[in-house]
Amino acid sequence: MTLDAVARPAPGTASPRAARRAPARRRPDLRQERAMLRDGARLVAGMDEVGRGALAGPVSVGVVVVDLTTKPCPPGLTDSKLLTAAAREALVPLARSWSVAWAVGHAGPAEIDAHGIVGALRLAGRRALAQVRRTVGDVDAVLLDGKHDWLSRPSAVDLFEAFDLDPHDDERFADPRVRTLVKADLQCASVAAASVLAKTERDGLMTSLARQYPAFGWDQNKGYGAAAHVDALREHGPTPQHRRSWRLPERGDEVLDAPAYGEPVDVLELDPAAGLATS
Repeated sequence: MTLDAVARPAPGTASPRAARRAPARRRPDLRQERAMLRDGARLVAGMDEVGRGALAGPVSVGVVVVDLTTKPCPPGLTDSKLLTAAAREALVPLARSWSVAWAVGHAGPAEIDAHGIVGALRLAGRRALAQVRRTVGDVDAVLLDGKHDWLSRPSAVDLFEAFDLDPHDDERFADPRVRTLVKADLQCASVAAASVLAKTERDGLMTSLARQYPAFGWDQNKGYGAAAHVDALREHGPTPQHRRSWRLPERGDEVLDAPAYGEPVDVLELDPAAGLATS
């Protein structure tokens, strides 16, 4: 073997020089949260949602509260989509003990059908906020992953808004300031922690529901439009845990690609791809 052959990288692999140039993935930190705290906030909450693009089950919102005394986040904490189920489970107790307060709120499929996905996200998020307020009081500012503020009350009066129907939405507390940030779950430690807590709690709920509805494989697909789930919908029809207002496959449907299903009726209020999210 020649020296040149030893030095040459194998096909399809990066050279050592290219590997050195490749940027390391940034770990979530508290830079954004601390900037908001220095700007006058006493408590900042990171929030993230899971289940928005599923065909069945709730949409869930995690909230993690930090303050100026909060230390750097636990090693390995990042966006829940980048972690294995085992890694997420291991991080749950660390994320809980690291935060000032935490909670997960849910809005069920009937509420999604009644109020649309944005109204349901708001309802789940405000339920999570209500839980942390019981222990730490008012939260001054919220960091949301993405570019849409689905948490704040709409300016127009709407008697059908979901938060008006929720007895847990305490009027004594002012609405927090909301800042949206694309990829906040990769950059902001509080949002990453919220995504892990929401994902593990919702996954646990779907695994429990799978025992009640075993044909749909929710312990594996967590209610998303996997092929086995779509096939079961064609064979058995929807359950009370399905979002009836969404485009679901019906009994006797011709075989279509799963991404054709699951578009919410108010999808225009979200990102174009939001109906197919797999968070």
